Amino acid sequence: MFARGPVAVLTGAGVSTESGIPDYRGPETRRRARNPVQYQQFLKQPEARRRYWARSMLGWPRFSRARPNVTHHVLHDLLAQGVVSGIITQNVDGLHAAAGSADAIELHGALREAKCLACASRISRDALQEALERENPAFVEAAPELAPDGDSELEGPHIARFRVVDCACGGPLKPDVVFFGESVPVERVGRAMTLVERASSLLVIGSSLAVYSGLRFVRAAARLGIPTAIVSLGETRGDASASVRIDAGAGATLTALAKLLARA
Repeated sequence: MFARGPVAVLTGAGVSTESGIPDYRGPETRRRARNPVQYQQFLKQPEARRRYWARSMLGWPRFSRARPNVTHHVLHDLLAQGVVSGIITQNVDGLHAAAGSADAIELHGALREAKCLACASRISRDALQEALERENPAFVEAAPELAPDGDSELEGPHIARFRVVDCACGGPLKPDVVFFGESVPVERVGRAMTLVERASSLLVIGSSLAVYSGLRFVRAAARLGIPTAIVSLGETRGDASASVRIDAGAGATLTALAKLLARA
């Protein structure tokens, strides 16, 4: 497929597991119940915002220490060589940008900033972390397990004691990411769709394509007659539309691919 011309790439959570960030639907995590925050709950329920920010404050130090792995670096190299025409990612960890792929389309946004729902001002997540820790100095009693969205596996009475930090204007802060039940911005979808439409083929890496925000690009490629290759552990919703299906991890596969292209 690389012989046909530049390839558009869509990445999912399976790309970042080798950086220590868990996924929702991988072989080890899909059997576990997850309870991610819902958009409408976050907007309407102060207790939902308290739960989110309590978990986020505990999870952020480890999440923010994650670094790009071999897949992020190989994709950046292929992008620089013109082999890859662009990267679309469903991930909110910012690791493609950290690897040098600054133009990667972050479909669901990134956790590096939070924004005010009232005045739209922004604050870096690191600065917000400092404010949260100042307001909750005795909150950290243990280090719960890291969760996929950069928060932690914290439930129960601890959350009721947590003090949320709002914007200076008094409005609630929300991480600058698309929550479950929230729509991806139309302009962002349009840029990603244009990238797919102009590509010779589509390569999906590390995504189960369980949510429509990623699956739409595989279906669009199929309608346009653009071949799609999927590299992922376990089945995906896009398998029926794939020309090539590789059930394998992202890092090993991308490393082998880079070696093959180097010899070509």
